[in-house]
Amino acid sequence: MSQTVQCLLCPRRCRLAPGQRGDCRVRENIGGELMTLVYGNPCAIHVDPVEKKPLFHFLPGSPIFSLATAGCNLHCQVCQNWEISQRGPDETENYELPPQAAVDLARREGCASLAYTYSEPIIFYEYAYDTSRAAREAGLKNVLVTAGYINEEPLRDICPLIDAANVDLKGDDDFYRRYCAGSLAPVQRTLEVMTEMGVWLEITNLLIPTLNDSPAAVTSLVSWVRNTLGDRVPLHFSRFHPNYRLRNLPPTPRESLIRARNIAREAGMKYVYVGNAPGLDGGVTFCPTCREKVIERRGFRVRNNRLAGGRCPTCQTKIEGIWD
Repeated sequence: MSQTVQCLLCPRRCRLAPGQRGDCRVRENIGGELMTLVYGNPCAIHVDPVEKKPLFHFLPGSPIFSLATAGCNLHCQVCQNWEISQRGPDETENYELPPQAAVDLARREGCASLAYTYSEPIIFYEYAYDTSRAAREAGLKNVLVTAGYINEEPLRDICPLIDAANVDLKGDDDFYRRYCAGSLAPVQRTLEVMTEMGVWLEITNLLIPTLNDSPAAVTSLVSWVRNTLGDRVPLHFSRFHPNYRLRNLPPTPRESLIRARNIAREAGMKYVYVGNAPGLDGGVTFCPTCREKVIERRGFRVRNNRLAGGRCPTCQTKIEGIWD
């Protein structure tokens, strides 16, 4: 009798003989049973400002307990956390932190929420799921910071436990295939399902010179978001810095970031941000009606929050988000 198993977590659907690991490096066929190798063993534990995720419409100014394990099911040539995402758990320094212990530590650190982040929470799904359930029972909120490369069934199972997500939308299908070893359609479906299931959603697009920063590429991405998800999804354009396997490219010109922001605003997107580029007012939340500055940020720090009950104090327009 064959002991081959198939992982149904992500679109790769790895078929594994005994002793083989999946493409993510953290799921292994052990004696004919698919097992996770990272449950309760994160390699990164930090308390971050929630703005670092980035989430600008979710509990602004609050600390968020953040954890990650080794591994990822994409292989992005520009990954900023490649030291853990592109390694297995036997190549990282790990800590013992089961779900309830993670929640207890988050509470002791004064955090109102937990983020499953840095590498790819999809590949430590069972750990993220059980920690999210324990957090929800303790009255804390849960955040996924993810590339969204997951099959629909497990996504729908975890969404009821997730309050907010920041999802990378990296480029067109050719970009995913050439620079991430993946494909676009599953990520788009993830965004659709999250929106349908009521997860507060923000999107990040890393603008990389010559690869995905052309006006046509930005227009295509913005049009899909606007037409499919709506005009009130916060969209973050982030500045690229040479990293990992794309050290040959220059940092994103500030002009490209300004152009992308203008394209998104002209397309009707209400909340558009620019990251990693000081001096561009990239972290300001403007009221979409009267254009008043309702939240001002410098880097990851909130300098001024004028929201009153989630509304603009000047014209009373509702500003979408999770504020309390």
